[in-house]
Amino acid sequence: MENIIWDLRTDNVVSLIKDGKRADGRKLDEYRKIEVVKGISENADGSAMVKLGSTGVVAGVKLVPGQPYPDNPDEGTISVSLELLPLADPTYEVGPPRDDAIEIARVVDRGIRESKAIDFKGLCIREGELAWIAFVDFYVTNNDGNAFDAGSIACLAALNETRFPKLDGDAIVKHEYSGKLKLSKQPLLSTFSKIGGKIVVDPCLAEEKAQEARFSCAVADDKALCAFQKGEGGSFKASEIDECIELAFKHAKEIRKLV
Repeated sequence: MENIIWDLRTDNVVSLIKDGKRADGRKLDEYRKIEVVKGISENADGSAMVKLGSTGVVAGVKLVPGQPYPDNPDEGTISVSLELLPLADPTYEVGPPRDDAIEIARVVDRGIRESKAIDFKGLCIREGELAWIAFVDFYVTNNDGNAFDAGSIACLAALNETRFPKLDGDAIVKHEYSGKLKLSKQPLLSTFSKIGGKIVVDPCLAEEKAQEARFSCAVADDKALCAFQKGEGGSFKASEIDECIELAFKHAKEIRKLV
């Protein structure tokens, strides 16, 4: 029964988009309303909550001293992970990360990492011995599509709020801090779906169900394209990719005002 309902909804989505319309009244190149609340956790070193339309995401950052990688002994690093909570969607289940959760986390991670927004050498405490590892965890609390961009916004907002824990020797002093994490750039994802031969930005869940192809790109505020990811079985023309990238720069400029 559920599949039949989704088939009917996606048929309607495709029909509307072919006519240049969307079910929620947005233009094809328009985002849903974005709300950002920072500092939602007393225990995280940085945190934020984001609503992208009805999609909800919370993100938290914990800085933990650990051993640097042997091939980068003078650098710290980041680790981004996503959990799709069962309360967010009836299809989500408790257990190992789903393939889509792994993909979303990797795309968000890549956008931050490849932008060089974080000076990894600045995270080194003692070369070859100790460096800060930034664990960036985010959770979908309500799924109405486009966890890519909602997660990207939430993680960036949380990183912008992140403070370095104070160290006593090599041990963290709880609830005491010694400065803020500084980001040199503000990378953000923009995600596009191709539906009925047309391209829409920020797909809601019904539009994700109807999409033929998906394209996400991360851009930084210095006009640099940091990363991109193609998903689903369909394809994009080169001219369509160029159009998506141009829109990504435009939208990211506005969204940065919120984070």
